[in-house]
Amino acid sequence: MTASHLLVPVPIPDRVAALIGSRIPPHVVRAGLDAACAVREVRRFRGPLLCAEDRADREQALSELARANKILAAHHPRLPVRPDSAS
Repeated sequence: MTASHLLVPVPIPDRVAALIGSRIPPHVVRAGLDAACAVREVRRFRGPLLCAEDRADREQALSELARANKILAAHHPRLPVRPDSAS
């Protein structure tokens, strides 16, 4: 048996990625990109000693992530992204 966390990620050829992308609605693709960007922003603002502006930026990124995840979850329940997930 193979555990899913032990699988090695395999790069997808560009033509295959383009084919997959052509089958997904544009608003879902855009939400996936927005979610990835929001996760990157959330990870930038970690730690207990954040100033008020950094906390506000982190909350904004979490809000954008939640908005994108809502669209992703409506398309498929396993698509939402967590801030602590590996990307």
